[in-house]
Amino acid sequence: MKPYPFTAVVGMPDLRLALVLSSISPAVGGVLVRGEKGTAKSTMVRALAGLLPGVDVVDACRFSCDPVEPDPACPDGPHAEGSPAHRRPARLVELPVGAAEDRVIGSLNLERALADGVTDFQPGLLAAAHRGLLYVDEVNLLHDHLVDTLLDAAAMGRATVEREGVSVSHAARFVLIGTMNPEEGELRPQLLDRFGLTVEVASSRDPELRVEVVRRRLAYEADPDGFAGQYAAADAELAADIEAAQRLLPSVKLPDDALRQIAEVCASFEVDGMRADIVTARTAVAHAAWAGRTEVTTEDVRVAARLALPHRRRRNPFDAPGISEEQLEQALQDAEPEGPGPDDDGPGSGAPPEGGETSGPPPSEGGEEPSGGGRSGGEQKPVGAGEAFRARRFEVKGTGEGAAGRRSRAITTNGRTIGVQPAGTKDGHPHLLATVRAAAPHQRSRGRSGAGLVVRPQDLRFARREGREGNLVLFCVDASGSMGARQRMREVKTAVLSLLLDAYQRRDKVGLVTFRASGAELALPPTISVDAAASRLDGLATGGRTPLAEGLLEAARVLRIEAVRDPLRRPLLVVVTDGRATSGADAVQRAKQAAGLLAGNVTSVVMDCESGKMRLGLAAELAEHLGAEHVPVAEVAADTLAGAVRTRISGRAA
Repeated sequence: MKPYPFTAVVGMPDLRLALVLSSISPAVGGVLVRGEKGTAKSTMVRALAGLLPGVDVVDACRFSCDPVEPDPACPDGPHAEGSPAHRRPARLVELPVGAAEDRVIGSLNLERALADGVTDFQPGLLAAAHRGLLYVDEVNLLHDHLVDTLLDAAAMGRATVEREGVSVSHAARFVLIGTMNPEEGELRPQLLDRFGLTVEVASSRDPELRVEVVRRRLAYEADPDGFAGQYAAADAELAADIEAAQRLLPSVKLPDDALRQIAEVCASFEVDGMRADIVTARTAVAHAAWAGRTEVTTEDVRVAARLALPHRRRRNPFDAPGISEEQLEQALQDAEPEGPGPDDDGPGSGAPPEGGETSGPPPSEGGEEPSGGGRSGGEQKPVGAGEAFRARRFEVKGTGEGAAGRRSRAITTNGRTIGVQPAGTKDGHPHLLATVRAAAPHQRSRGRSGAGLVVRPQDLRFARREGREGNLVLFCVDASGSMGARQRMREVKTAVLSLLLDAYQRRDKVGLVTFRASGAELALPPTISVDAAASRLDGLATGGRTPLAEGLLEAARVLRIEAVRDPLRRPLLVVVTDGRATSGADAVQRAKQAAGLLAGNVTSVVMDCESGKMRLGLAAELAEHLGAEHVPVAEVAADTLAGAVRTRISGRAA
């Protein structure tokens, strides 16, 4: 079945342009496509492969060496001048989210290395993608160390495998394309910066356009070959234009005036580092070649900045990507040489500047104004959080085996070696010394003669490594009237926001349970999207009595469900309360019973929000019933913990 034609995809001009520019100049660094589910991101990416020119490769070379300029370090080489070659289509290699590291970068055959003394390297997906496209769907769900490996290879043009004293390196030049749904979590800013371009896509709200999308999709499913034939000529014309732009690319000049514009724009948007300037310059050159020009113009810089800068302004998970058109136009004007400026006032002159909030208190989210105190139990308007700080690291007790992260101790594929394990128990990195020790006693019985060891599969040993895992951090937040004082709620939200930022950096899943008035609710089901949790927190209103027992029971219910869905991800419960229980009969006793259900089964932290001179110590009592760590809200910051430790040490010394 033929793939969906590239020119048949309706709309998304920015994505179309970004993919074309990356195909013209792979040095741009690839494309990150951000958008909601069902927006044809994957369809367009897969269709792109059919537009790329074919490549000449050396016969029998597993690494797709160019016969004109073969890789001198190719593991299948060296290739003699004039080696037989053939032409094949450019490849689209798809990387599964659950792929192991060996599958991505390749692996060494330890048995042959020990027995025959030869390096038998089995190429991975990076080798298969050389001179083609490497596509990662849901790249935000890929383990960080794999994303780092991909981006390093894309930037350096080479992949290197270092195992047990053996080093193998091969060329790996490809166009890296990643797609992601921001609702499922964000990439770290450091990883975002490594993608050359980014595009935001969303489904159209125009009924006519949506009708056309459905019509074309149904026609394709009914007759794929016939549908593809209708767009074959348009696809062929676009492929010819891409090939012509690739030939023109080396001839495009980047004048000093254009470089000054690029520098002015990047400085204006306060992007970190110099990668933004370099990527914008390469993209502008590629756009000039696409337009058939041999010199970069202001329009090329403008287009390049719109694609290369939005994601580089995102410094933490709560920042929205994007750039201001007015700021971009102003930066371009400031960089122009003296003379008359543009003959118009710039786009959107009547619109307010992006992010231009007033200095007053923020408005309530979604227009949720309280409708009088009666039914809602005295509900108060949401109070905004202050600036997030570096929070203390709380971790789950014991050693887990969950997904790689940065919070709690766990047995992982990366980390320090703490032992060995036999083959078949778990995949991992081969342990050379342990394998030799396992094989050595059997050499005489196996009839060994000459150099090398006779190694059997049962001799193989793999390293057992300890690293860090990501956890499920479930926040159980008291939103009752006793928490409603503006200054107290602001302090609480700031502390929780800081813990959310910490969870983002440690690659945790997060969830949010709130309780107030007469019950509790799951405000946010467990997700890796911490910015969704921050949004729910920002709109949290307070008021009413304190159903502490209901909050703890709802938290226990959520944890039971998640233990079935993701049994390896261990939970950390963070209860944010002043410890009061005032809703319903026997509220205090029921809260103690609910705490008893969680005690001993879940690692918990009670963040004590009680303030004032007269304190009841109820949160500390709750922590005892939960078997939890008791932390006053003022001591959530990492620097307060360090200060307390220094004070205790100095007191002992005195």
